[in-house]
Amino acid sequence: MKQIFIDKFIIPQNGKQEFTERMNFNRNFIKNLPGFLGDAAYERQDDNGNIICITVANWESEDALNLAKAAVQAEYQRIGFNPTELLTRLNIIMEREIYQPVNN
Repeated sequence: MKQIFIDKFIIPQNGKQEFTERMNFNRNFIKNLPGFLGDAAYERQDDNGNIICITVANWESEDALNLAKAAVQAEYQRIGFNPTELLTRLNIIMEREIYQPVNN
């Protein structure tokens, strides 16, 4: 069954550029992984000037998503990137959920 991987980020204005660079790196990286079906990113500004960013990645199966997660973690380790440090340093709040399509 398809897996829809959705992240929501609340980004203070001063972290937008660095966050966007990292998001684009990740989006480009996952496009080459097996089972990747497509992605999208959306943003808006809230009343406090924060950027609200939603990213959506579609995967053909739970196995494909799990392999992708492992590949991303391996790439982070290879390049010495710590996502928790980035989120903490830039005061970004992240919510992550996995959904499946609704079959009517």
